[in-house]
Order: sequence, then structure tokens, then C-alpha cells
Amino acid sequence: MSVAEEARLSELDGILDAASPTPSMSSDLFAAVDALDSSPPLRRALTDPNVDESQRGRLAHNLLDGKMSPAAVDLVAQAASMRWAGGRTLAAALERQAVRAELLAADRSGQLDETEDALFRFARLVDSSPDLRNLLADRRIPMADRQSLVDRLLEGRTNTSTRTLARRGVAARERTFDRTVESYLGLAAAQKNRMVATVRVARSLTGEQSTRLRAALSRQIGRDVAIQEVIDASVLGGVRVELGSEVVEGTVGGRLEEARRLFE
Repeated sequence: MSVAEEARLSELDGILDAASPTPSMSSDLFAAVDALDSSPPLRRALTDPNVDESQRGRLAHNLLDGKMSPAAVDLVAQAASMRWAGGRTLAAALERQAVRAELLAADRSGQLDETEDALFRFARLVDSSPDLRNLLADRRIPMADRQSLVDRLLEGRTNTSTRTLARRGVAARERTFDRTVESYLGLAAAQKNRMVATVRVARSLTGEQSTRLRAALSRQIGRDVAIQEVIDASVLGGVRVELGSEVVEGTVGGRLEEARRLFE
């Protein structure tokens, strides 16, 4: 991602934050994304570099006014007035804001941590089940049917924001369901100015162990850390921490692998 694109995304983040989004804004923005994804002419019209930026913004208003909330229309119009590499890049930028709108609404209702944890757990469930993973990824099955499957699996077990985002993850904008949900979790962590640490252990950490590990990692990077725990039998003992692109290996399995490489 270029510096210029990062700046545009950051600008849209600020616009959304100032709008105090509601869950209905999230659904409006997702609808705008779906419209862009399904219409190449619309994508071209809203990103044509030969058309003045103010005209692209007015076009967005002409198309969407009265069909969704004014705040959602304003954000789409301001996004359309920016310069993007193409229509799909614009759609991805708006998808990011739709996800953030859902997360911001969850945060205001005190459900962000619950949403973050439940999304992570569901993504792990999908990743651990080849049959389920393949069903959600099978493009021959209508999207609505795959999303209904997610609804049935989560019904009565999670809050509305979790179900909304899990359903949305089926579209797999980041190529796969688990990578797409991982991007959602990254946005949730950024909302709290924290990083996500994936912790792989042979058996579940105790409350005290989790607290101590989180404090140690937070001191190390100078930011709050959200721990996502994964039970992994291959760990054998100890803990393996994935923090961004860095991996801290403190497992028996890891040390055995290092020893094996010495004799190759």
C-alpha cells in the first residue's frame, strides 16, 4: 500500500469517527460496497480520473440520497472525490469503513471486546474444520446460502456485531475467510490502540499467566496488547507468540526444531 493510499484511508477513518456511526450506517456502507462490486460502470464512474472530483462526489449524492443515511452518503461521496487506483480499491476502502462503523457501534455499547473474541474463536473454528472452511469458500454455493450457514452456527451464541461481521467475512475480500476476519480483528485492535498477539500453547493459560504475558508484551512494544489464545498440540510445552511480523518462540517443539537444524 502506498503512502498516498494510507493517507486517504486515514482521512476516511477520521471522517467516519467524526460521524459517530451507528449499526445502520454500517449496513448502509456495506450496501454501497455491494453496489460497487456488482456494477463495473458504477466503479468506473466514481473513480474516473478524467472527471472532476466534485462531480464524482455529486454523482454519489445523486445516486444514494434518500436511499441510505445522510452520514453514509456523505462518506461515500467524500471517498469518491478522492483519487483511487480503481473501483475495487474504492470498494475496499468503503468496506473498511463499514467494518469500522460496526466495531465503533459495538464499542459504544460495551461489546467490542466480546465481538473481537467471538470473531477470533469463530475464525479458529472455521480454520480447524476443512469441511466448513471449504463450504464457506465454495463460490458455486450462493453467497446468501453460505451466510445463512454462518447465521445458523452463531445464532444465540454471539452478539449482533459478531454475526454481522462473520457473515460479511464470507465474501473473503482478503482472499479467504480467516484472512478477512483477521483484517477485521486488526481494525478492532487499532480502535483501542493495541496490537493483537496470537499466543499458541499446548493447554489454556490461566488467568494469571495471561495477565503476566500481556503485561510483558505491552512493556516490550509500548502499547496495549490483546491476546488471542490458540490451543496447538504441536507446541508440546511453553508458548509461541506471534506479534505482527515477529515470532517469539519459547516452546519445546520450537527448541527441538532448532536443535534438529544444527545437525542437518
